[in-house]
Amino acid sequence: MAQETKYTEDNIRSLDWKEHIRMRPGMYIGKLGDGSSPDDGIYILVKEVLDNSIDEFVMGTGKTIEVSIQGNKVIVRDYGRGIPLGKVVDVVSKMNTGGKYDSRAFKKSVGLNGVGTKAVNALSTFFRVESTRDGKSASAEFEKGNLTNQDLLEETTRRRGTKVTFIADEAIFKNYKYRPEYVIRLLKNYVYLNPGLTIVFNGEKFYSENGLKDLLEDNNNQEDMLYPIIHLKGEDIEVAMTHSKTQYSEEYHSFVNGQNTTQGGTHQAAFREAVVKTIREFYGKNFDASDVRKSIIAAISIKVMEPVFESQTKTKLGSTDMGGDLPTVRTYINDFIKTKLDNYLHKNQEIAEALQKKILQAEKERKELSGIRKLAKERAKKASLHNKKLRDCRIHFGDTKKEDYLNTTLFITEGDSASGSITKSRNVNTQAVFSLKGKPLNSYGLSKKIVYENEEFNLLQAALNIEDGLEGLRYNNIVIATDADVDGMHIRLLLITFFLQFFPEVIKEGHLYILETPLFRVRNKKETYYCYSEKEKQEAIQKLRGKPEITRFKGLGEISPNEFVHFIGEDMRLDPVMLDKEMSIDQMLQFYMGKNTPDRQKFIIENLKVEQDLVSTEE
Repeated sequence: MAQETKYTEDNIRSLDWKEHIRMRPGMYIGKLGDGSSPDDGIYILVKEVLDNSIDEFVMGTGKTIEVSIQGNKVIVRDYGRGIPLGKVVDVVSKMNTGGKYDSRAFKKSVGLNGVGTKAVNALSTFFRVESTRDGKSASAEFEKGNLTNQDLLEETTRRRGTKVTFIADEAIFKNYKYRPEYVIRLLKNYVYLNPGLTIVFNGEKFYSENGLKDLLEDNNNQEDMLYPIIHLKGEDIEVAMTHSKTQYSEEYHSFVNGQNTTQGGTHQAAFREAVVKTIREFYGKNFDASDVRKSIIAAISIKVMEPVFESQTKTKLGSTDMGGDLPTVRTYINDFIKTKLDNYLHKNQEIAEALQKKILQAEKERKELSGIRKLAKERAKKASLHNKKLRDCRIHFGDTKKEDYLNTTLFITEGDSASGSITKSRNVNTQAVFSLKGKPLNSYGLSKKIVYENEEFNLLQAALNIEDGLEGLRYNNIVIATDADVDGMHIRLLLITFFLQFFPEVIKEGHLYILETPLFRVRNKKETYYCYSEKEKQEAIQKLRGKPEITRFKGLGEISPNEFVHFIGEDMRLDPVMLDKEMSIDQMLQFYMGKNTPDRQKFIIENLKVEQDLVSTEE
């Protein structure tokens, strides 16, 4: 008989605020990560500090915010009112403390729960806050949330405002580094949403004259836009939209009170509905909703009184009301779009004609594909039931109620041995595996029809659930896991081509990655090092001295499940696939997948790192 576990007063323990945050950081900042993903925790820390500075600008003070990131040290300086000097310690170290509870001061703030900077404080090995106002300053320093130094009131000639400096804890955010591309994207979103605000990042200035119109122009090549961006503004709402000439699915950028709601919510759903309803009424025809929205690229920002989000990281709006005496979110957006978009189309006949032509073309293509799509869906359903092409996980990206939803990952592998190793070593809650059969088809220049006709593409599309856009995306991270050789590089290129050709928003929104796996194992009887380059191999040999055993991994299938767990766990290295803003998607596809050109040959020679590693190993 099993011994009964004692349950007494001694088993009951209360955690203080900083212990709870450090024990369960995911509850406060989502996924941890190493900085390779835009929603990794280190960027959430930066955002939480910035949100306070943005709120100062919204309240009419502090038109410039300075951000510096050198190595792992982050400094954010604003010129707002400054924290009340007697509360400098409290606002960064006492839960449920802050000015945002007083609706007179912050009516439409980003954060209302008083947690943000406390989480940054608790998760940093060094945290310093300094406030200046009325010719005086006060500061406090912390380590992992514990107060280590405090300077009370001092006379100063510095400009008023708040300065926060922090270094995220490497014990929590392992091997992390900030990627400037992700920081810049975060900062640009702030200036798009706050015309008149200047943010200086490491000396570079960011400023927006035209709000969301600038966002769409900066994120999309002009040549790809079907018509000039429609830009509509109201008191608590701003919208920008166009349609793509080449993109198949829908793409949305949505915001609430300055927060980028990457998973949409009630406001995005209302906008999608309102656009279809208005366009149907304008043309007097009951178009299919999918035809109206096909290829749409849009941004919407609204301001809501005391918004309710579906998760702590505020990626999806749950509020149904605008607050105060205003109507529901749905009614408010519907009324705005119905009036403003209808007026715009009446005044801009050329754009109205271009849009109608696009919708009719989408209708024609949908009808031509209807039979193929039905068969493809049936095949995908059968395949998912009767074979092991997709080994699914238990949690999925859309489930914001689950703490780990941001960690959901689909590994796309080639070959049974590689997929077998990953399947045996994966986290079954958040990691799924999709096995390719041979090399994918080169989809460059092909129509969407091929996605349904090609078994591999059809099943991959079904596994990801992206046929109608990213709203149903089942995994936050899509990771291409192929061998580190020439064939593996080719498969990567073919898969990237598939996404660029048919689902570019997957790459635009930062969901596609390459899995970095070690090229070498260097070990002796006591220690083992996994090395991702020739340089790391030589460093490991120096550390171990003597004559260690050196293994060159020629394929993922050679790595045992016991070893693979290291490479897809906490120490996983991901290389994000990013778009080159200087080239259109068509130009990129032509460069990489079109006919051979001297430029591409030169690029391959200069960038085939894998080939160089192979050569140095053979020698």
